[in-house]
Amino acid sequence: MPLRPGWGSLGRPGQVRTNFFAVKIPKDAVYHEYEIEISPKAQAKGDRRPRILELVEQSPAFSSFTRHVAHDRSQRLVSARPLPQPLSVPIRYLEVDQEDNPQAMVFTVEFKFQRELSLSTLNDFMSGKPEHRGIDTQPYLSALNLVVQSFASKRGVRVGGNKYFFPSSDQSFRLSLGVEAYRGFFMSIRPMYKQLMVNINVCMTAFYTPGNLAQAMLEFTRQTNGAMPQQFADKLKVATKHLGYTKKHTIARIMTSLTANKARFPCEELGGEVTVEEFFKRKYKITLRHARDLPVINVSTNRKRPIYLPVEICEIIPGQAYRGKLDGEQTAQMIRFACNPPDFNGNAIMQQGFERLGLRPGTAPVLNEFGLSVDPHMTVVPSRVLPPPSINYKAGRPRIQNAGWNIVDIKLQTGGNIASWAVLLVNEGRRNEFQSPQDPQLIEFLKVFLKKCESSGISGANKPPKILSVDLPSPRDDPNRERALEAIRKVLRENLNRNAKPSFILVLLSGVDKYIYPGIKKLGDVDMGLHTVHMLLEKARDSRGNRQDQYFSNVVLKVNAKLGGINHLLDAASMRWLTDKKTMVMGIDVTHPSPKSLPGSPSIAAVVASVDDNFVQFPASLSLQKPDWNKESKEMVEKLTEMTIERLQLYRKKNGDRLPERIFVYRDGVSEGQYHLVIQHELGKIQAAFKQISPRAPYKPALTIAICGKRHHARFWPTAPGDMTNNGNTVPGTVVDRGITDVYNFDFYLQAHNGLQGHVRPTHYTVIYDENHYAADVLQQGTHTASYLYARATKAVSLVPAAYYADIACERGRDYLNVLMNLVDDRSSVAAGASTADKEAEKQRVYDDAVKRWGKGVHPDLKDSMFYI
Repeated sequence: MPLRPGWGSLGRPGQVRTNFFAVKIPKDAVYHEYEIEISPKAQAKGDRRPRILELVEQSPAFSSFTRHVAHDRSQRLVSARPLPQPLSVPIRYLEVDQEDNPQAMVFTVEFKFQRELSLSTLNDFMSGKPEHRGIDTQPYLSALNLVVQSFASKRGVRVGGNKYFFPSSDQSFRLSLGVEAYRGFFMSIRPMYKQLMVNINVCMTAFYTPGNLAQAMLEFTRQTNGAMPQQFADKLKVATKHLGYTKKHTIARIMTSLTANKARFPCEELGGEVTVEEFFKRKYKITLRHARDLPVINVSTNRKRPIYLPVEICEIIPGQAYRGKLDGEQTAQMIRFACNPPDFNGNAIMQQGFERLGLRPGTAPVLNEFGLSVDPHMTVVPSRVLPPPSINYKAGRPRIQNAGWNIVDIKLQTGGNIASWAVLLVNEGRRNEFQSPQDPQLIEFLKVFLKKCESSGISGANKPPKILSVDLPSPRDDPNRERALEAIRKVLRENLNRNAKPSFILVLLSGVDKYIYPGIKKLGDVDMGLHTVHMLLEKARDSRGNRQDQYFSNVVLKVNAKLGGINHLLDAASMRWLTDKKTMVMGIDVTHPSPKSLPGSPSIAAVVASVDDNFVQFPASLSLQKPDWNKESKEMVEKLTEMTIERLQLYRKKNGDRLPERIFVYRDGVSEGQYHLVIQHELGKIQAAFKQISPRAPYKPALTIAICGKRHHARFWPTAPGDMTNNGNTVPGTVVDRGITDVYNFDFYLQAHNGLQGHVRPTHYTVIYDENHYAADVLQQGTHTASYLYARATKAVSLVPAAYYADIACERGRDYLNVLMNLVDDRSSVAAGASTADKEAEKQRVYDDAVKRWGKGVHPDLKDSMFYI
């Protein structure tokens, strides 16, 4: 990876506070790392390991070491002082509230010395001297994270790598039936230039609502007219107390058709086969109240030996992170709770955060033992505000304010041409629908839209459209909307000439439906080669103020981009970093199956690339790949060589048989720990495309690759009123490349957009390969101004458009496989306890189904356009 070429200097200088806090460490301290081995290994799994280590800390053989050790409650321990070797601690396994039991299982816990960790080595790395760049800091940082997180890990609930929540002392926010959200804190040690820091941020996560499982099931029945979904309960942890102590279980499956009075199993103790209801009455004197109306659960993973429990004796254990993917309503609720202004988040970090994470002096004795202390003040670092570009239209010169502009009385830079067009009325009997293709209100509505197209500079906008109408069967009779989509396909096939296709179809929807929109997109993009543009009539017919005009303006931007037009350009000076030689800008992203996807669903990769010197049109290549072909590099794009060749071929076609002299790649969706994988796996694939596109004459364009990171936890607070927006955020154009950036690598944080809601998040750009030797100012300001070129908006966007387009193209690919990627229901999962071979076979079947549905991908008539916009 290239060294930082220097610091940026362009823009108005200033300072920002950051959520990084200085950590003092003893200069020459030596820590000691140990591996934790628990035997018997087979029985020491899941929740048992943390409990075993709790018991170890209470053991007389270990309690004297507890103050000066920190561990991950599983496999790794670090100590401020050497531990005796060999060190082996036997314990009897007892649950928290279980009385001592001589028959309890015995575990032996061994602590095996691995290595010494001298902090002087970490200090060498942070010195910034090039000879120390190659030091592997991971062992030191993970050891220090164990230490600073030790207090939180014992008192809170850990989710993911470094997030801690405290449900017992925090207010919850209801997201939906059975799901609630809590506010917690992210915390991670980071090495900076000559200073160790800890990054602390506010975060939100969804949890299962604790409580009685039977009551939860009854609530589902009452509120949804259906049973608790299998997917909701899958792997949910519950606790029972009928044994005299709390025992934890994991739900393998809700036995939908088995109630406690019907579920039977052999029981020698009670003289033969009994029902679950009889067993609990005779053995534990528990009379079940829901033996006939609620199903039992199976908590065994062995298909041949189920273990049934009645749900009314089960309590959903508190502090379980929700594993499902939040739906639209849940996400909206989460955003509502998480969307707080900078001041709120800053106060939460400084007050509750420091207290709950144990970072105040004297709170966590373990910090003193390791010689660590955390500065309670936010670190202040230099910042700059970069100047915005000028926006050029064919007619009209908008004024940029807060990184946005108005397009009243302007003409698009280059209007596309409408040869012909069609309108599809999708009728479902909802409000806001037009009565028929002859409805005078529809005719007037379309006239107003056409007038907006014409005044914006799109040619051929005066042509009357062909109006089609389709009445969809009710979702009650067509739950997956297959009949509805077939009706739409039939109307389009019967009424459109495949040899004279319309330039686009305007689809008028009266409501949001998780099947219809993606289904129409697949019909248009893949099956029929038709551009489709959707309007939601609730918004499109909103006559209050200028809302309809604004809505139509946004739709016109999409239409023009699909037609190959140019909405706006930047001034020549802002584009010079790209136009001083023939350049192609690429964007790359990969989207993966979610918890709502069927196991075996593919990952979808997208590569977009500019085709001319305006850097406005970015056609895309899409491809499927198995998410587990290569587990280490599943984020990497398998077919990147072929996809890059596709993009180069189109560039050559559009540029008089010339290939670009320079290629700039913005790679989205890669975490810091995967930067090296892009170099190892993707760089070679891109370079292979250069060789294959020009087998005779050597083709070696100068290549630069930058990673765009949005999933980081760096946040800024302005220090001067002039650098602050009305809601307390930093102003658009804020860039930070000192103080909290990498010691050696070429990275910077850029906030190009205006943060309208909540606490604005900058994008973290890291250059991992650079044959163009860009100066810091050129790349920072170039990326900043490019953020004003997003075709679908009249404002700067948070992510550079090439990467943004790749992300949107990936999401469009998900639409083509909607029934596999987004809509898993209870009927679609393999039975719990299925063999590994059965599960693998089912995965392969699903993947083969995806390949069949995908077909040849995007239709040839659309693949050279921005069909996804």
